[in-house]
Amino acid sequence: MGTKSIDKNELTDIQKQSAELSSEKKPTKRIRRQATQEQLDNPFHGVKLVQVLERLVAYYGWEYLGERVNIRCFKYNPTMKSSLGFLRRTTWAREHVEDVYIEMLDEIEKV
Repeated sequence: MGTKSIDKNELTDIQKQSAELSSEKKPTKRIRRQATQEQLDNPFHGVKLVQVLERLVAYYGWEYLGERVNIRCFKYNPTMKSSLGFLRRTTWAREHVEDVYIEMLDEIEKV
């Protein structure tokens, strides 16, 4: 078995092809759109679920949340991890928590 030798011209052709392929694969710069007024007016715009829950726990505490939203992860040995996991999987519970969050924002706004 012999090895094939590559002359200088073939090497430059391979390098050119490689450069062309790598330039084609570069992702284009993503242009961000400005937020609409409707998005800016939404109290959940730019707020993650973890931030919502942290703010609710800091403002009300786990006991109050357990009374308002009847779910086990708020009542028995509540943790952020278990609560976030449940809320991400369960739409109705997340909607209840979002309602409590909006009420909290209204209370804070009144003060």
